[in-house]
Amino acid sequence: MNNSNLLVLAGGFGTRLRSAVSDVPKALAPVAGQPFLQYLIDAWLEQGLTQLTFLLHHQADLIEAFLEQQKATGRLADCEIRISSEPQALGTGGAVAYAVRQLGLTGSFLVTNADTWLGTGVARVSAAAMPAIGIVRVENSERYGGVKVRKDRIISFEEKQDSTGPGWINAGLYHLHADLFQSWDGQPFSLERELFPKLVATGQLHAAPLDTEFIDIGIPDDYHRFGRWINSEKSGVL
Repeated sequence: MNNSNLLVLAGGFGTRLRSAVSDVPKALAPVAGQPFLQYLIDAWLEQGLTQLTFLLHHQADLIEAFLEQQKATGRLADCEIRISSEPQALGTGGAVAYAVRQLGLTGSFLVTNADTWLGTGVARVSAAAMPAIGIVRVENSERYGGVKVRKDRIISFEEKQDSTGPGWINAGLYHLHADLFQSWDGQPFSLERELFPKLVATGQLHAAPLDTEFIDIGIPDDYHRFGRWINSEKSGVL
C-alpha cells in the first residue's frame, strides 16, 4: 500500500439520522454497545493504516473525547491521530482543503466518510492511480446515484432520481492529492458535486471497483440494518 494516511470526514450534522440518534454525531451512533466509529477504526487499523486525520465541526468535542478514550486504552498505540476542526461548515471539499492548508499536507492521501462502513478497500483504492474513488455494486442505486465507468475511468455520475436498479455507486473512499486543493478560495464546496464532476469532465477520475460489504448509516433504516448485522456477528449479506 502506497499511502497510510486517511482523512476522515466526520463534521456533518447528521440531520437525516436524528430521529434515531439525536444526542451524538453520526460517527458516534451506538451500535451493539459501542460507537460506530469504533468499528471503523478497528477495520482501518486491520487494513494497515497508521495515520488517521479527523476532519471535525459539528459536536467536535464529543469525537475528540472519544479519540482520547481510544488513546488511553492503547488501541491507537501504533497510529498517529490528528485533528482538523473547521471554524464553520465547509462541506466535504472545504473540509479537506482546510485540513491540507491547516496541517500542511502534501502528496497523496485517502479520504473517507465517518458514516460509511466498508469491510475492505483501503489497499485497492490506495494503489489506484490518482485521483480515484472506490466504487461498489449495489442492488438498487436509487438512493445514492449511479456511477458510469469505461475501463478504469469514471465517465459520468447519475442523479439519484435518474438511477434505479443494480449498478455501481460511489463507495465514499477516495485517493486524492494535496495539489487538487491548492487553489481553494476558503469557501465551502463539495467533493461529490463540484470537484469530482470537474475531474470527470477532463477524463482524470479513476475508478477502483471494490468487492466488499458497504453500508451508509446516514438514514435510520440502514443504521438499524448495520446494528442487526453486527448483532448477528457479521453473518449473512449486509
